[in-house]
Amino acid sequence: MTPHIEAKKEEIAKTVIMPGDPLRAKFIAETYLEEYRLVNKVRGMYAYTGKYKGKEVTVMASGMGMPSIGIYSYELFKFYDVDNIIRIGTCGAYTDKIKLYDVILAKEVYTDSSFAKVQNGSTYNTLTSNEELNQKIIEEAKKENINLIVGKIHSSDVFYSDFDITKLYDTDNCLAAEMESFALYHNAKIIGKKATCLLTVSNNIVTKEETTSEERQKSLKEMIELALNSVL
Repeated sequence: MTPHIEAKKEEIAKTVIMPGDPLRAKFIAETYLEEYRLVNKVRGMYAYTGKYKGKEVTVMASGMGMPSIGIYSYELFKFYDVDNIIRIGTCGAYTDKIKLYDVILAKEVYTDSSFAKVQNGSTYNTLTSNEELNQKIIEEAKKENINLIVGKIHSSDVFYSDFDITKLYDTDNCLAAEMESFALYHNAKIIGKKATCLLTVSNNIVTKEETTSEERQKSLKEMIELALNSVL
């Protein structure tokens, strides 16, 4: 056990699907997993381990922001010997070329955060996700006729910004913003594990289009199923 995860080591699968919201982790377990069991509830950060089409998988929430996913992904990689983490979440598009409910595979992530520098002195601001995991997701998307957008995203420390952050689309080719992936990719890099991220567009910062919480819950099924099927 760690300070933040009460599960026994054998109760966490080698592959973890990681939404931000604990209730979304609960929804995924109840909807998609067989023989699932709750293995963590410390701080309300639910983790469930069960079987998806015969494959053991853990679904665990990360919370919001890089500090939160930084803690959980580090402990999973380092102390629970998890090999793969696939983050699934929502994002805000930086261009009107991307529509609500589009699914983005974050092949690259740029950040203006100091997370890596504080964690181990690294000064890079761009990281890539694991190509093996990406290829499995891309192949599954083709099989299911899902229009998957592969590209670069912005991982930010700030949700409410007074700056025009959409300029990152023009200057750094960032398609959208979220708040967790860079810390996940950094931890995977320094520990030698695999990580990637799938995002559903929940709002468009340029067009001001938004979805409700109920609409988001329904629209995420395509992304959830894509992540789960890619680990089989």
